[in-house]
Amino acid sequence: MQGTYIPRSLERDVRRGLDEFPAVAVLGPRQCGKSTLAKHLIESYPHSIYLDLERPSDERKLTDPELFFEHYRDRLVCLDEIQRKPEIFTVLRNVIDERKRPGQFLILGSASGDLLRQSSESLAGRIAHLELAPFGMGEIPNLKLNTLWLRGGFPSALLAKDDYASFRWRQNFVRTFLERDIPQLGIRIPAASIERLWRMCAHYHSHVLNLSAIGSSLGITHHTARSYIDLLSKTFMLRLLPPYESNAKKRLVKSPKLYIRDSGLLHTLLGLREYDDLLAHPVFGGSWEGFAIENLVACLSDWNPSFYRTSAGAELDLVLERGRHKIAIECKASSSPEVTKGFWYALDDIRPDEAWIVAPVRDTYPLKKGVKVTSLGEIILHLKRQFL
Repeated sequence: MQGTYIPRSLERDVRRGLDEFPAVAVLGPRQCGKSTLAKHLIESYPHSIYLDLERPSDERKLTDPELFFEHYRDRLVCLDEIQRKPEIFTVLRNVIDERKRPGQFLILGSASGDLLRQSSESLAGRIAHLELAPFGMGEIPNLKLNTLWLRGGFPSALLAKDDYASFRWRQNFVRTFLERDIPQLGIRIPAASIERLWRMCAHYHSHVLNLSAIGSSLGITHHTARSYIDLLSKTFMLRLLPPYESNAKKRLVKSPKLYIRDSGLLHTLLGLREYDDLLAHPVFGGSWEGFAIENLVACLSDWNPSFYRTSAGAELDLVLERGRHKIAIECKASSSPEVTKGFWYALDDIRPDEAWIVAPVRDTYPLKKGVKVTSLGEIILHLKRQFL
C-alpha cells in the first residue's frame, strides 16, 4: 500500500477551509502525512506552488518573499515546515489583506506552540487551524485493529512489511526527532535529557501528571520536568488531557492526565516489539485507553476533551463536550469489560447525553439503560454519522 495515496479524513476540512479563509494551517507531528496530503490537495488548484522550507533551494526562493508572492499572486502557495521561517507571517498578513480572497496559502507545521503563537498574532481572523494526526481507526480499509494499535498511525510504521520493520522505523524516528528535529526548532536541550524524560513519561502513560515524582526519578526539578513535557506536548508527542471543569460541589482532581499520543511510539519507548509483548506488559490497559482516546479526540476534533475524577472515587476516562452536548466514555481493554462503582458515580455527577464503554469487542450491546458497550470502530462510525 506504500506509494499509493490513502485518503485522509481531514481532506474535507482542509478544502472547506481553503474555500472560506485566506490561509489554512495544517499542524501535526513529523512524518504523519501532512506533505502527502497537501501535495494531493493542491493538484485541484491550477498551477499551485509547493515550497519545502527544509530544502535550501526552496528556502532561497523566499529571500524576498513579497516579490515571490507578488509573482504568484493568483495561485495557491503551500509552505511546508513554516516554523523554520516564522518571520514570514508578517509578510503573509500584508499579502492576504491586499488580495482579500480565500485560498491563498496552505501552511504546514510540525511545532504547534511557535506556529500557533506566530499565526495568532499576525493572521488573526485570516487563518483556519487544523490538526492532522497519524492514521486513525477507519482511515485504512480492512486494517486489523491490533496492527494499528501495536504499530501506531505513522504511515511508514503502520504500513511496514512486518512488525520488526515497523519497530525499527519507530526507533529511528525517536532518534531523529531528538537529535535533529528538536535542535532545528532552536531548542538547546541535550537530546539525552529529553529522551530520559520521554521514556519516563511512557511509564507514567495514562496516569495523572505528577511533576515532582517524574522530576525526582530523573534528578531534575519539577520546573525543568514541566518545561520538557511542554516541549513534547507542543511537538505532538504527548497529550496532557485536562480535568473536567464543573460547577458541581465535588472535589475534582485538578492535574492533567499524561499520554504518549501515538501508541506505536509508546510501545517503542517501552521496548514492546510484538503484540504478545504488549499483552504481557502492565501498560496494556493504559495503552488501550490512550489509543482509544486519541482516535476519539481526532474524530470529534472540535469538541472539548477532558477526564473526570473526584476524590471520592468517581471516574471517567474521557468526557467530550460541545455546547450543551456531553458524551461520557470509559475505555476497557477486555472482551468482557466490567466497570467499577466509580463509573456509575461519575455518570450520576455529570449526567451525559450518551455513555459508552469502548472495548475490543465484536458486537455493540447495552450494559444498562443509557450505557452501551461497543468497539472503537463502531463508536467512531456512530459519532461521524451523528455529529459530522
